[in-house]
Amino acid sequence: MGGQGKAGPYLGNMPECSSLEGDTMKKQGAYGKIKTHKESKLSQLCRIDEVISAFMLLYMNPLRSNINTPYIRTTFNAADLQFCDAILQNVSRSFAAVIRQLPSVMLVDVLVFYLVLRALDTIEDDMTAFSDNKEKIKHLLEFHETALADPNWTMDGVGEGEERRLLQNFTHVHSVYASLSPAAREVIENITQRMAEGMGEYVGKDLGQGTADIPAYNRYCHFVAGLVGEGLSRLFAASGLESPSLANETHLSDQMGLFLQKTNIIRDYLEDYVDGRAFWPQTVWKKYSATGDLGYFKDQQFEANREASLKCLNELVTDALELVPDCLLFLSKLRCAEIFRFCAIPQVMAIATLEKCFNNPDVFTGVVKIRKGLSCKLILNTTDVRGVHSMFYLFATQINAKADPADPSYERTKKICNTILELTSPDDGKERLSRNIKFWGASATLFSLGLLGSAFFKKNSVVSLSTMTGLSISIGYIFTSKTKISSNFSALKTAETLKNEQ
Repeated sequence: MGGQGKAGPYLGNMPECSSLEGDTMKKQGAYGKIKTHKESKLSQLCRIDEVISAFMLLYMNPLRSNINTPYIRTTFNAADLQFCDAILQNVSRSFAAVIRQLPSVMLVDVLVFYLVLRALDTIEDDMTAFSDNKEKIKHLLEFHETALADPNWTMDGVGEGEERRLLQNFTHVHSVYASLSPAAREVIENITQRMAEGMGEYVGKDLGQGTADIPAYNRYCHFVAGLVGEGLSRLFAASGLESPSLANETHLSDQMGLFLQKTNIIRDYLEDYVDGRAFWPQTVWKKYSATGDLGYFKDQQFEANREASLKCLNELVTDALELVPDCLLFLSKLRCAEIFRFCAIPQVMAIATLEKCFNNPDVFTGVVKIRKGLSCKLILNTTDVRGVHSMFYLFATQINAKADPADPSYERTKKICNTILELTSPDDGKERLSRNIKFWGASATLFSLGLLGSAFFKKNSVVSLSTMTGLSISIGYIFTSKTKISSNFSALKTAETLKNEQ
Protein backbone atom coordinates (compact mmCIF):
# COMPACT_ATOMS: atom_id res chain seq x y z
CA MET A 1 0.00 0.00 0.00
CA GLY A 2 2.89 2.40 -0.60
CA GLY A 3 6.55 2.68 0.27
CA GLN A 4 8.77 4.43 2.76
CA GLY A 5 8.76 8.17 2.18
CA LYS A 6 10.42 11.24 3.68
CA ALA A 7 8.51 14.15 2.16
CA GLY A 8 8.14 17.13 4.47
CA PRO A 9 4.78 17.74 6.17
CA TYR A 10 2.38 20.40 4.93
CA LEU A 11 1.03 21.07 8.41
CA GLY A 12 4.31 21.42 10.28
CA ASN A 13 6.17 18.88 12.39
CA MET A 14 4.53 15.82 13.87
CA PRO A 15 3.05 16.40 17.32
CA GLU A 16 4.62 14.71 20.32
CA CYS A 17 3.58 11.07 20.46
CA SER A 18 4.55 7.74 21.92
CA SER A 19 8.22 6.84 21.76
CA LEU A 20 9.28 4.33 19.16
CA GLU A 21 11.85 1.71 19.93
CA GLY A 22 14.37 0.88 17.24
CA ASP A 23 15.01 2.43 13.85
CA THR A 24 12.12 4.51 12.52
CA MET A 25 13.33 3.78 8.98
CA LYS A 26 13.04 0.04 9.52
CA LYS A 27 10.46 -1.80 7.42
CA GLN A 28 8.73 -5.12 7.85
CA GLY A 29 10.03 -8.27 6.20
CA ALA A 30 12.40 -8.04 3.22
CA TYR A 31 11.24 -4.56 2.20
CA GLY A 32 14.27 -2.38 1.54
CA LYS A 33 16.69 -5.28 2.04
CA ILE A 34 16.64 -6.48 -1.56
CA LYS A 35 18.76 -4.81 -4.23
CA THR A 36 16.98 -2.11 -6.22
CA HIS A 37 17.89 -1.94 -9.90
CA LYS A 38 18.33 1.67 -10.95
CA GLU A 39 19.66 3.31 -14.06
CA SER A 40 22.83 5.35 -13.71
CA LYS A 41 22.55 9.07 -13.02
CA LEU A 42 24.19 9.77 -16.37
CA SER A 43 21.56 7.70 -18.15
CA GLN A 44 18.81 9.57 -16.35
CA LEU A 45 20.31 13.00 -17.00
CA CYS A 46 20.64 12.22 -20.70
CA ARG A 47 16.86 11.99 -20.96
CA ILE A 48 16.27 15.71 -21.39
CA ASP A 49 12.48 15.42 -21.53
CA GLU A 50 12.44 13.72 -18.12
CA VAL A 51 14.85 16.24 -16.60
CA ILE A 52 12.61 19.04 -17.82
CA SER A 53 9.53 17.23 -16.50
CA ALA A 54 11.13 16.90 -13.07
CA PHE A 55 11.97 20.62 -13.06
CA MET A 56 8.43 21.53 -14.09
CA LEU A 57 6.81 19.30 -11.49
CA LEU A 58 9.04 20.59 -8.71
CA TYR A 59 9.04 24.29 -9.50
CA MET A 60 6.47 25.28 -12.11
CA ASN A 61 3.53 22.92 -12.04
CA PRO A 62 3.57 20.91 -8.78
CA LEU A 63 0.64 18.95 -7.46
CA ARG A 64 -1.38 21.42 -5.44
CA SER A 65 -2.06 20.57 -1.80
CA ASN A 66 -5.53 21.28 -0.45
CA ILE A 67 -4.91 20.07 3.08
CA ASN A 68 -4.47 23.54 4.56
CA THR A 69 -7.76 24.95 3.29
CA PRO A 70 -10.26 26.74 5.58
CA TYR A 71 -12.78 23.87 5.46
CA ILE A 72 -10.24 21.34 6.73
CA ARG A 73 -8.76 23.70 9.34
CA THR A 74 -12.18 24.39 10.86
CA THR A 75 -13.53 20.83 10.69
CA PHE A 76 -10.77 18.71 12.22
CA ASN A 77 -8.59 18.86 15.31
CA ALA A 78 -5.34 20.49 14.19
CA ALA A 79 -2.95 18.34 16.25
CA ASP A 80 -4.62 15.07 15.26
CA LEU A 81 -4.74 16.01 11.59
CA GLN A 82 -1.13 17.12 11.78
CA PHE A 83 -0.14 13.66 13.01
CA CYS A 84 -2.15 11.98 10.25
CA ASP A 85 -0.61 14.17 7.56
CA ALA A 86 2.93 13.62 8.84
CA ILE A 87 2.60 9.85 9.29
CA LEU A 88 1.05 9.56 5.82
CA GLN A 89 4.21 10.99 4.27
CA ASN A 90 6.39 8.60 6.24
CA VAL A 91 4.48 5.42 5.42
CA SER A 92 3.66 6.25 1.80
CA ARG A 93 5.50 8.69 -0.38
CA SER A 94 3.66 7.30 -3.39
CA PHE A 95 0.18 8.25 -2.15
CA ALA A 96 0.79 11.34 0.00
CA ALA A 97 0.97 13.86 -2.85
CA VAL A 98 -1.96 12.47 -4.83
CA ILE A 99 -4.13 12.34 -1.69
CA ARG A 100 -3.29 15.93 -0.77
CA GLN A 101 -4.34 17.27 -4.19
CA LEU A 102 -7.87 15.88 -3.75
CA PRO A 103 -10.71 18.38 -3.14
CA SER A 104 -10.84 19.51 0.49
CA VAL A 105 -14.39 18.17 0.90
CA MET A 106 -13.11 14.60 0.67
CA LEU A 107 -9.32 14.78 1.09
CA VAL A 108 -9.36 13.84 4.78
CA ASP A 109 -11.84 11.00 4.15
CA VAL A 110 -9.36 9.34 1.79
CA LEU A 111 -6.38 10.15 4.03
CA VAL A 112 -8.01 8.45 7.03
CA PHE A 113 -9.23 5.56 4.87
CA TYR A 114 -5.64 4.94 3.77
CA LEU A 115 -4.21 5.12 7.31
CA VAL A 116 -6.87 2.79 8.73
CA LEU A 117 -6.14 0.19 6.08
CA ARG A 118 -2.40 0.70 6.49
CA ALA A 119 -2.76 -0.06 10.19
CA LEU A 120 -4.76 -3.19 9.40
CA ASP A 121 -2.17 -4.22 6.82
CA THR A 122 0.61 -3.78 9.39
CA ILE A 123 -1.08 -6.26 11.70
CA GLU A 124 -1.47 -8.77 8.86
CA ASP A 125 2.15 -8.39 7.73
CA ASP A 126 3.77 -8.89 11.14
CA MET A 127 4.99 -12.49 11.27
CA THR A 128 6.47 -12.42 14.79
CA ALA A 129 4.31 -10.27 17.11
CA PHE A 130 1.54 -12.80 17.72
CA SER A 131 1.75 -16.12 19.54
CA ASP A 132 -0.09 -17.91 16.73
CA ASN A 133 -2.25 -17.31 13.67
CA LYS A 134 -5.40 -17.60 15.74
CA GLU A 135 -4.40 -14.56 17.81
CA LYS A 136 -3.58 -12.53 14.71
CA ILE A 137 -6.87 -13.42 13.03
CA LYS A 138 -8.73 -12.38 16.18
CA HIS A 139 -7.11 -8.93 16.08
CA LEU A 140 -7.87 -8.58 12.37
CA LEU A 141 -11.53 -9.55 12.67
CA GLU A 142 -12.08 -7.28 15.67
CA PHE A 143 -10.23 -4.29 14.23
CA HIS A 144 -13.35 -2.45 13.04
CA GLU A 145 -14.93 -2.95 16.48
CA THR A 146 -11.84 -1.91 18.45
CA ALA A 147 -9.72 0.58 16.52
CA LEU A 148 -12.70 2.29 14.88
CA ALA A 149 -15.00 2.21 17.91
CA ASP A 150 -12.73 2.87 20.89
CA PRO A 151 -11.17 6.38 20.85
CA ASN A 152 -8.44 5.17 23.22
CA TRP A 153 -7.44 2.05 21.25
CA THR A 154 -3.76 1.59 20.43
CA MET A 155 -1.48 -1.36 19.74
CA ASP A 156 2.18 -1.72 20.68
CA GLY A 157 4.86 -4.17 19.59
CA VAL A 158 3.43 -4.73 16.11
CA GLY A 159 5.09 -3.66 12.89
CA GLU A 160 8.32 -1.77 12.33
CA GLY A 161 9.30 1.86 11.99
CA GLU A 162 6.56 4.31 11.10
CA GLU A 163 3.93 1.58 10.80
CA ARG A 164 4.55 0.72 14.44
CA ARG A 165 4.28 4.40 15.34
CA LEU A 166 0.95 4.56 13.51
CA LEU A 167 -0.48 1.78 15.69
CA GLN A 168 1.04 3.20 18.87
CA ASN A 169 -0.64 6.56 18.25
CA PHE A 170 -3.84 5.46 16.57
CA THR A 171 -5.88 7.74 18.85
CA HIS A 172 -4.97 10.63 16.53
CA VAL A 173 -6.38 8.74 13.55
CA HIS A 174 -9.54 7.83 15.45
CA SER A 175 -10.11 11.47 16.42
CA VAL A 176 -10.08 12.56 12.78
CA TYR A 177 -12.12 9.50 11.74
CA ALA A 178 -14.80 10.41 14.30
CA SER A 179 -15.11 13.87 12.72
CA LEU A 180 -15.87 12.51 9.26
CA SER A 181 -19.40 12.42 7.88
CA PRO A 182 -21.54 9.39 8.84
CA ALA A 183 -21.52 8.29 5.18
CA ALA A 184 -17.71 8.30 5.02
CA ARG A 185 -17.37 6.46 8.33
CA GLU A 186 -19.82 3.79 7.15
CA VAL A 187 -17.77 3.16 4.01
CA ILE A 188 -14.48 2.98 5.91
CA GLU A 189 -15.87 0.62 8.55
CA ASN A 190 -17.52 -1.65 5.98
CA ILE A 191 -14.43 -1.98 3.78
CA THR A 192 -12.17 -2.44 6.82
CA GLN A 193 -14.32 -5.29 8.13
CA ARG A 194 -14.49 -7.06 4.77
CA MET A 195 -10.77 -6.66 4.13
CA ALA A 196 -9.96 -8.03 7.58
CA GLU A 197 -12.12 -11.08 6.87
CA GLY A 198 -10.26 -11.65 3.61
CA MET A 199 -6.89 -11.22 5.26
CA GLY A 200 -7.89 -13.69 7.94
CA GLU A 201 -8.65 -16.23 5.24
CA TYR A 202 -5.03 -16.07 4.02
CA VAL A 203 -3.23 -15.81 7.37
CA GLY A 204 -3.26 -19.55 7.95
CA LYS A 205 -2.30 -20.46 4.40
CA ASP A 206 1.21 -21.57 3.50
CA LEU A 207 2.20 -18.98 0.90
CA GLY A 208 5.87 -19.89 0.72
CA GLN A 209 5.24 -21.20 -2.79
CA GLY A 210 2.62 -18.65 -3.81
CA THR A 211 -1.13 -18.89 -4.21
CA ALA A 212 -2.72 -22.10 -5.50
CA ASP A 213 -4.09 -20.84 -8.81
CA ILE A 214 -5.35 -17.79 -10.70
CA PRO A 215 -8.71 -17.67 -8.84
CA ALA A 216 -6.88 -17.70 -5.48
CA TYR A 217 -4.47 -15.05 -6.80
CA ASN A 218 -7.38 -12.88 -7.90
CA ARG A 219 -9.21 -13.43 -4.63
CA TYR A 220 -6.24 -12.27 -2.57
CA CYS A 221 -5.81 -9.19 -4.77
CA HIS A 222 -9.53 -8.46 -4.39
CA PHE A 223 -9.33 -8.47 -0.60
CA VAL A 224 -6.23 -6.29 -0.28
CA ALA A 225 -6.74 -3.93 -3.26
CA GLY A 226 -10.05 -4.47 -5.05
CA LEU A 227 -11.98 -3.57 -1.91
CA VAL A 228 -9.93 -0.37 -1.66
CA GLY A 229 -11.12 0.53 -5.15
CA GLU A 230 -14.71 -0.11 -4.15
CA GLY A 231 -14.36 1.98 -0.99
CA LEU A 232 -12.83 4.88 -2.90
CA SER A 233 -15.63 4.80 -5.49
CA ARG A 234 -18.19 4.97 -2.71
CA LEU A 235 -16.35 7.88 -1.07
CA PHE A 236 -16.17 9.70 -4.42
CA ALA A 237 -19.92 9.28 -4.90
CA ALA A 238 -20.69 10.29 -1.31
CA SER A 239 -18.73 13.52 -1.77
CA GLY A 240 -21.19 14.69 -4.41
CA LEU A 241 -18.35 15.37 -6.84
CA GLU A 242 -18.99 12.17 -8.78
CA SER A 243 -22.21 10.56 -9.94
CA PRO A 244 -24.03 8.45 -7.31
CA SER A 245 -23.94 5.59 -9.83
CA LEU A 246 -20.15 5.37 -9.41
CA ALA A 247 -20.71 3.66 -6.06
CA ASN A 248 -22.28 0.76 -7.95
CA GLU A 249 -19.34 0.25 -10.31
CA THR A 250 -17.97 -2.46 -8.05
CA HIS A 251 -16.53 -4.60 -10.87
CA LEU A 252 -14.63 -1.76 -12.50
CA SER A 253 -13.31 -0.39 -9.22
CA ASP A 254 -12.23 -3.91 -8.25
CA GLN A 255 -10.31 -4.24 -11.52
CA MET A 256 -8.56 -0.94 -10.84
CA GLY A 257 -7.30 -2.31 -7.53
CA LEU A 258 -6.31 -5.66 -9.03
CA PHE A 259 -4.24 -3.95 -11.73
CA LEU A 260 -2.18 -2.09 -9.12
CA GLN A 261 -1.82 -5.08 -6.80
CA LYS A 262 -0.80 -7.51 -9.53
CA THR A 263 1.81 -5.04 -10.71
CA ASN A 264 3.27 -4.87 -7.19
CA ILE A 265 3.23 -8.65 -6.82
CA ILE A 266 5.00 -9.15 -10.15
CA ARG A 267 7.64 -6.54 -9.33
CA ASP A 268 8.17 -7.82 -5.77
CA TYR A 269 8.87 -11.48 -6.66
CA LEU A 270 12.17 -11.69 -4.79
CA GLU A 271 11.10 -9.68 -1.72
CA ASP A 272 7.99 -11.82 -1.28
CA TYR A 273 9.86 -15.08 -1.84
CA VAL A 274 12.49 -14.15 0.75
CA ASP A 275 9.70 -13.21 3.17
CA GLY A 276 8.08 -16.63 2.73
CA ARG A 277 4.79 -15.01 1.66
CA ALA A 278 4.67 -15.13 -2.13
CA PHE A 279 1.64 -14.68 -4.36
CA TRP A 280 2.61 -15.84 -7.84
CA PRO A 281 0.01 -18.51 -8.75
CA GLN A 282 1.35 -22.07 -8.82
CA THR A 283 -0.70 -23.02 -11.87
CA VAL A 284 1.37 -20.47 -13.79
CA TRP A 285 4.89 -20.71 -12.42
CA LYS A 286 4.97 -24.51 -12.10
CA LYS A 287 4.70 -24.73 -15.89
CA TYR A 288 8.17 -23.18 -16.07
CA SER A 289 10.00 -24.31 -12.92
CA ALA A 290 12.10 -27.39 -13.57
CA THR A 291 12.41 -28.11 -9.85
CA GLY A 292 8.81 -27.40 -8.88
CA ASP A 293 10.05 -24.66 -6.54
CA LEU A 294 9.26 -20.95 -6.86
CA GLY A 295 12.86 -20.12 -5.97
CA TYR A 296 14.04 -21.77 -9.18
CA PHE A 297 13.74 -18.46 -11.00
CA LYS A 298 16.13 -16.52 -8.77
CA ASP A 299 19.09 -18.64 -9.90
CA GLN A 300 19.79 -16.48 -12.93
CA GLN A 301 23.32 -17.79 -13.47
CA PHE A 302 21.87 -20.71 -15.40
CA GLU A 303 20.60 -20.17 -18.95
CA ALA A 304 17.68 -22.59 -18.54
CA ASN A 305 16.51 -20.76 -15.42
CA ARG A 306 16.73 -17.38 -17.16
CA GLU A 307 14.69 -18.51 -20.14
CA ALA A 308 12.03 -20.17 -17.98
CA SER A 309 11.79 -17.23 -15.61
CA LEU A 310 11.13 -14.76 -18.42
CA LYS A 311 8.39 -16.94 -19.89
CA CYS A 312 6.70 -17.11 -16.50
CA LEU A 313 7.14 -13.39 -15.92
CA ASN A 314 5.70 -12.47 -19.31
CA GLU A 315 2.60 -14.60 -18.74
CA LEU A 316 1.91 -12.82 -15.44
CA VAL A 317 2.49 -9.38 -16.98
CA THR A 318 0.06 -10.30 -19.76
CA ASP A 319 -2.49 -11.44 -17.19
CA ALA A 320 -2.24 -8.03 -15.48
CA LEU A 321 -2.49 -6.14 -18.79
CA GLU A 322 -5.81 -7.83 -19.49
CA LEU A 323 -7.28 -5.65 -16.71
CA VAL A 324 -6.44 -2.42 -18.56
CA PRO A 325 -9.65 -2.10 -20.65
CA ASP A 326 -11.78 -2.07 -17.49
CA CYS A 327 -9.41 0.40 -15.84
CA LEU A 328 -9.71 2.77 -18.80
CA LEU A 329 -13.49 2.41 -18.73
CA PHE A 330 -13.58 3.33 -15.03
CA LEU A 331 -11.45 6.43 -15.63
CA SER A 332 -13.77 7.52 -18.44
CA LYS A 333 -16.67 7.66 -15.97
CA LEU A 334 -15.02 10.27 -13.74
CA ARG A 335 -15.94 13.96 -14.04
CA CYS A 336 -13.92 15.65 -11.28
CA ALA A 337 -10.41 16.60 -12.45
CA GLU A 338 -8.74 16.10 -9.05
CA ILE A 339 -10.37 12.69 -8.51
CA PHE A 340 -9.44 11.68 -12.06
CA ARG A 341 -5.82 12.55 -11.39
CA PHE A 342 -5.85 10.71 -8.06
CA CYS A 343 -7.03 7.57 -9.84
CA ALA A 344 -5.01 7.97 -13.04
CA ILE A 345 -1.53 8.58 -11.61
CA PRO A 346 -1.19 5.10 -9.99
CA GLN A 347 -2.58 3.47 -13.14
CA VAL A 348 -0.03 5.03 -15.50
CA MET A 349 2.73 4.24 -12.99
CA ALA A 350 1.54 0.63 -13.01
CA ILE A 351 1.64 0.14 -16.77
CA ALA A 352 5.05 1.86 -16.88
CA THR A 353 6.26 -0.61 -14.23
CA LEU A 354 4.84 -3.56 -16.17
CA GLU A 355 6.66 -2.38 -19.29
CA LYS A 356 9.86 -2.16 -17.24
CA CYS A 357 9.33 -5.67 -15.87
CA PHE A 358 8.30 -7.33 -19.13
CA ASN A 359 11.02 -9.74 -20.32
CA ASN A 360 13.41 -8.25 -17.74
CA PRO A 361 15.62 -10.72 -15.80
CA ASP A 362 16.34 -8.03 -13.19
CA VAL A 363 12.96 -8.85 -11.62
CA PHE A 364 14.52 -12.07 -10.27
CA THR A 365 17.61 -10.49 -8.72
CA GLY A 366 16.14 -7.37 -7.14
CA VAL A 367 13.39 -4.77 -7.35
CA VAL A 368 12.79 -3.03 -10.67
CA LYS A 369 11.62 0.58 -10.49
CA ILE A 370 10.92 3.19 -13.12
CA ARG A 371 13.07 6.32 -13.34
CA LYS A 372 12.12 9.28 -11.15
CA GLY A 373 12.19 11.56 -14.19
CA LEU A 374 9.79 9.26 -15.98
CA SER A 375 7.50 9.33 -12.94
CA CYS A 376 7.45 13.14 -13.14
CA LYS A 377 6.67 12.99 -16.85
CA LEU A 378 3.79 10.58 -16.20
CA ILE A 379 2.33 12.80 -13.48
CA LEU A 380 2.37 15.78 -15.83
CA ASN A 381 0.43 13.73 -18.40
CA THR A 382 -2.47 12.77 -16.14
CA THR A 383 -4.49 15.96 -16.34
CA ASP A 384 -6.96 14.57 -18.88
CA VAL A 385 -8.12 11.39 -20.58
CA ARG A 386 -6.07 11.99 -23.71
CA GLY A 387 -2.89 12.41 -21.72
CA VAL A 388 -3.52 9.15 -19.86
CA HIS A 389 -4.38 7.39 -23.10
CA SER A 390 -1.13 8.58 -24.65
CA MET A 391 0.84 6.98 -21.81
CA PHE A 392 -1.02 3.68 -22.06
CA TYR A 393 -0.53 3.75 -25.82
CA LEU A 394 3.21 4.37 -25.41
CA PHE A 395 3.84 1.52 -22.99
CA ALA A 396 1.57 -0.94 -24.80
CA THR A 397 3.55 -0.17 -27.95
CA GLN A 398 6.83 -0.83 -26.17
CA ILE A 399 5.63 -4.12 -24.67
CA ASN A 400 4.32 -5.14 -28.09
CA ALA A 401 7.73 -4.49 -29.60
CA LYS A 402 9.49 -6.61 -26.96
CA ALA A 403 7.17 -9.62 -27.31
CA ASP A 404 9.04 -12.67 -28.61
CA PRO A 405 7.25 -15.07 -31.01
CA ALA A 406 8.97 -17.94 -29.16
CA ASP A 407 7.31 -16.93 -25.90
CA PRO A 408 4.35 -19.22 -24.98
CA SER A 409 2.26 -16.12 -24.14
CA TYR A 410 3.16 -14.28 -27.35
CA GLU A 411 -0.26 -14.40 -29.02
CA ARG A 412 -2.04 -13.51 -25.81
CA THR A 413 0.36 -10.63 -25.18
CA LYS A 414 -0.05 -9.28 -28.71
CA LYS A 415 -3.82 -9.53 -28.44
CA ILE A 416 -4.15 -7.47 -25.27
CA CYS A 417 -1.55 -4.93 -26.39
CA ASN A 418 -3.42 -4.43 -29.66
CA THR A 419 -6.65 -4.02 -27.71
CA ILE A 420 -5.07 -1.34 -25.54
CA LEU A 421 -3.70 0.38 -28.65
CA GLU A 422 -7.15 0.43 -30.21
CA LEU A 423 -8.70 1.87 -27.04
CA THR A 424 -6.05 4.58 -26.68
CA SER A 425 -5.34 5.41 -30.33
CA PRO A 426 -3.82 8.91 -30.51
CA ASP A 427 -5.52 9.75 -33.83
CA ASP A 428 -7.61 12.39 -32.10
CA GLY A 429 -4.56 13.81 -30.35
CA LYS A 430 -2.58 15.15 -33.31
CA GLU A 431 -2.76 18.67 -31.91
CA ARG A 432 -1.28 17.47 -28.60
CA LEU A 433 1.45 15.55 -30.43
CA SER A 434 2.33 18.59 -32.55
CA ARG A 435 2.37 20.77 -29.43
CA ASN A 436 4.63 18.34 -27.58
CA ILE A 437 7.03 18.13 -30.52
CA LYS A 438 7.29 21.92 -30.62
CA PHE A 439 7.72 22.10 -26.84
CA TRP A 440 10.45 19.49 -26.56
CA GLY A 441 12.11 20.78 -29.71
CA ALA A 442 12.26 24.34 -28.40
CA SER A 443 13.37 23.19 -24.96
CA ALA A 444 16.06 20.85 -26.31
CA THR A 445 17.39 23.56 -28.63
CA LEU A 446 17.64 26.12 -25.85
CA PHE A 447 19.16 23.53 -23.52
CA SER A 448 21.82 22.83 -26.17
CA LEU A 449 22.52 26.55 -26.38
CA GLY A 450 22.98 26.50 -22.64
CA LEU A 451 25.59 23.76 -22.98
CA LEU A 452 27.41 25.74 -25.67
CA GLY A 453 27.23 28.86 -23.55
CA SER A 454 28.61 27.06 -20.53
CA ALA A 455 31.49 25.73 -22.63
CA PHE A 456 32.23 29.18 -24.06
CA PHE A 457 31.98 31.05 -20.76
CA LYS A 458 33.93 28.58 -18.64
CA LYS A 459 34.19 30.94 -15.72
CA ASN A 460 30.42 31.12 -15.34
CA SER A 461 29.57 27.72 -16.75
CA VAL A 462 27.26 26.71 -13.95
CA VAL A 463 25.37 29.99 -14.06
CA SER A 464 25.11 29.88 -17.84
CA LEU A 465 23.90 26.28 -17.91
CA SER A 466 21.33 26.71 -15.14
CA THR A 467 20.07 29.98 -16.63
CA MET A 468 19.61 28.53 -20.10
CA THR A 469 18.01 25.38 -18.73
CA GLY A 470 15.48 27.39 -16.76
CA LEU A 471 14.90 29.66 -19.75
CA SER A 472 14.30 26.70 -22.07
CA ILE A 473 11.78 25.19 -19.71
CA SER A 474 10.02 28.48 -19.09
CA ILE A 475 9.71 29.36 -22.77
CA GLY A 476 8.54 25.86 -23.65
CA TYR A 477 6.01 25.94 -20.83
CA ILE A 478 4.67 29.37 -21.79
CA PHE A 479 4.69 28.40 -25.46
CA THR A 480 2.28 25.54 -24.84
CA SER A 481 0.32 26.79 -21.83
CA LYS A 482 -2.57 28.36 -23.73
CA THR A 483 -3.36 25.27 -25.73
CA LYS A 484 -2.85 23.06 -22.69
CA ILE A 485 -5.42 24.92 -20.63
CA SER A 486 -8.07 24.53 -23.29
CA SER A 487 -7.54 20.79 -23.68
CA ASN A 488 -6.70 19.59 -20.17
CA PHE A 489 -10.23 19.84 -18.80
CA SER A 490 -12.36 19.54 -21.91
CA ALA A 491 -14.23 16.60 -20.35
CA LEU A 492 -13.24 17.06 -16.70
CA LYS A 493 -14.19 19.84 -14.32
CA THR A 494 -12.49 21.01 -11.17
CA ALA A 495 -14.16 20.37 -7.83
CA GLU A 496 -14.80 24.09 -7.46
CA THR A 497 -16.65 24.20 -10.79
CA LEU A 498 -18.72 21.14 -9.95
CA LYS A 499 -19.60 22.61 -6.57
CA ASN A 500 -20.75 25.88 -8.16
CA GLU A 501 -22.93 23.99 -10.63
CA GLN A 502 -24.76 22.12 -7.87
